[in-house]
Amino acid sequence: MIKRWLPSPLLSLALFVVWLLLNQSLDAATLLLAALLAIVVPLLTQSLRPARVKMRKPWLALRLGGLVGYDLVVSAFAVARLLLTRRSREMSPCFVRVPLAMRDPNALATLAMILCLTPGTAWGEIALDRSTLLIHLFHEEDEAAFIGMIKTRYERPLMEIFES
Repeated sequence: MIKRWLPSPLLSLALFVVWLLLNQSLDAATLLLAALLAIVVPLLTQSLRPARVKMRKPWLALRLGGLVGYDLVVSAFAVARLLLTRRSREMSPCFVRVPLAMRDPNALATLAMILCLTPGTAWGEIALDRSTLLIHLFHEEDEAAFIGMIKTRYERPLMEIFES
């Protein structure tokens, strides 16, 4: 019965907490709306989510989370430095095609979130057969190094977490 109303308990908890934090209130109306959102949103979006997650190495997932946090900060400073020190004609925006070995929809969704959050990158497109990822970069001087970084820092751990 609980699984029917809360198909994704962690998502429900996250929605509840985020709603309370955004409203900065614990009054009855806010709590009621948070609870309503925590129940309704996961039910309405259940068909949009990838297959059930079977995380094989949770400690690796925590380590990857720390690495992503570090990369977000470093990237934010790098983009800020570029914006403050270079003229727009000196920038090298480009699209990069990254060949992918992973196929798990959860791993691909996680990679998409990582890349969308990282300053200087934007998720472009994934091939229908999930073999290639097209990413737009704000500025890149070494495409091969960027592809290698995506594959070693993100793809390899994601494959161990979701596909091993």
